Amino acid sequence: MRFVFWGAFALVVYTYLGYPAWLWVRSRLRPCPIQRSPIKAVVSIILVVRNEEQVIRRKLRNLMELDYPAEQTEIIVVSDGSTDGTNQILSEFAHPSRVQVILNPKSSGKAACLNDAIEAAQGEVVVFTDARQQVASDAVNRLLENFADPSVGCASGELIFGSPSSSEVVQGVGLYWKVEKSIREQESASGSVIGATGALYAMRRSLLAVLPQYTILDDVLLPMQTIKHGLRVVLDARAKIWDSPNVDSSLEFARKVRTLTGVYQLLRLEPWILKKSNPVRFEFISHKVLRLVVPFALCAALISSALLKSPLYRYALILQLAFYGVGTLGIWAAGEGLVQRIANVAFTFIMLNAAAVVAFVNFLTGRRPAWGQ
Repeated sequence: MRFVFWGAFALVVYTYLGYPAWLWVRSRLRPCPIQRSPIKAVVSIILVVRNEEQVIRRKLRNLMELDYPAEQTEIIVVSDGSTDGTNQILSEFAHPSRVQVILNPKSSGKAACLNDAIEAAQGEVVVFTDARQQVASDAVNRLLENFADPSVGCASGELIFGSPSSSEVVQGVGLYWKVEKSIREQESASGSVIGATGALYAMRRSLLAVLPQYTILDDVLLPMQTIKHGLRVVLDARAKIWDSPNVDSSLEFARKVRTLTGVYQLLRLEPWILKKSNPVRFEFISHKVLRLVVPFALCAALISSALLKSPLYRYALILQLAFYGVGTLGIWAAGEGLVQRIANVAFTFIMLNAAAVVAFVNFLTGRRPAWGQ
């Protein structure tokens, strides 16, 4: 039982502290700098939407105002069976030379719509983005600079929870995302990022392949295909995209369930990821797979510490229960004090691991969350 406790404890510590520490050391002992320089290429910006009437007009204006030559930019928007006013708004922006609109009468899923958009894309570089977030005016220029390096096949932007006029939010999910970005930055600095920021990333058009139907994580599968071709996936923190920090916790939970379910799906779709032929197998397991295992390790640590009689394990049990108790305060506690910040972090940790459990159930039952979540 002691082995169970310490094994579970070591797994959790490695996943959230050990792996980031190893990356930090590796990025300094074996850095892989990116040879960036300004380039100009024809760019296709792809956007798949479904029932986004509240944000689509603002998003299209945002894309049309980017600081990149209009004559070298095409915007392709695919509506996935939208039933609200999205299609009407898209018709206002449809223009043969700038905005191409594809209206799918029935919902076929994001992956199918991405395939439609990729087939229509004429650009040498394809930029993927989502409807809700606002892209910084120089973001495309920044992403393109990475492709001056022939070893780079995919470049990811940086998602920031906040707004250009305010500082980044660091509580709760915002803090989790800040830690996640730090991990990605270290991966990029010494090799390749495991996945891209789905809200903003770019790939060489020649590397894009047809996505399997109902693919959940295109922003991981496509970058992993880049790595399979022997090229790097990098993160460029200068290419920023902004999102609102006021995200409902239930909606964030659903999004995390979808993401983690997508990791399970990816392992089924691309089994080579866990084989020796994958140059980033160790990183993928450390970054993605172990997070699926952590909730079960947490349960093992809690149960084993309750069964062991030594005072050491009794204190460990008390600390675990206290942590989970503080986490519940994140649901009801209000204010900006230290207790609230700690409660937010604990609640986010609990929520993310609960999402991993739901994702496991989805994997066992074959349930596939809707892409709009």
